[in-house]
Amino acid sequence: MAGRWMELGKYQARGIEGGVAMAIHLDSEVMKRGIKSPITSKRGLSARMKYLSEKKGGAEAMAAAGITAQPRTVKKWVNGESTPRPDNLAKIDAAYWSLKGRNLAPRLKQLLDNNGAGTEIEIYPVDQSQVPEKYQRDIDVRRINLRNVWEDFVDAWVEDDFRALDEIWDEVLNQLGSDYDSYTYVQHVGFAVPQ
Repeated sequence: MAGRWMELGKYQARGIEGGVAMAIHLDSEVMKRGIKSPITSKRGLSARMKYLSEKKGGAEAMAAAGITAQPRTVKKWVNGESTPRPDNLAKIDAAYWSLKGRNLAPRLKQLLDNNGAGTEIEIYPVDQSQVPEKYQRDIDVRRINLRNVWEDFVDAWVEDDFRALDEIWDEVLNQLGSDYDSYTYVQHVGFAVPQ
C-alpha cells in the first residue's frame, strides 16, 4: 500500500497506515474497560496479577509477554509479598492488556457489527502542518459506515496480524471511491464502541 503517499514524509507529512490507526484506536477503547490504577501502584499491580492468575490464558499471556520468573516468584507477586522489578512490571502490564483484549474480543465484535448495521468510522488524513504550502493537498476528514469487516478486524487486532490489518484497510479504502488513495496513510481513525 503506497499509493499517493509513496514517499510519505518527503515534505514532512506525518501519518501511519490506516489499519494500524484502527488498531491503536481499539487499544484505547479496551483501556477504557480495564483497570484504571497504574501498574506502579499496589492496587494496580494487585488487580492485574489477580486477573492474570484467575482468568483462563493468564499464564500464557505472561509467557508471551516475556515473563520468565519462577512460579513461586509469581505467586509472591499475586499475594503481594514482593514487588516485581520495573522490567517485569512493564511485562505484567502488557500481559494484562493482551489478555483483557483477547477476552473482550467476542463482545467487541458484537458491538462493532451492531447486528449487521456496522459502525461509523472517522478517517483523519495525514498531518500536513509541517508541509510547505505549495505541496499540501486538500484532504477532508471522511466518515464511512463499515459493515462486514469487524470480525476479521478484531481477530487481526488480537493476533497483532499487521498484514491482515493492511488488507482490511484496503477494503475500507475501496469504499471511499476515487479519493481512496489519499487515505492510505492517516493521522487517526476514530469510532465509538458502545459500553
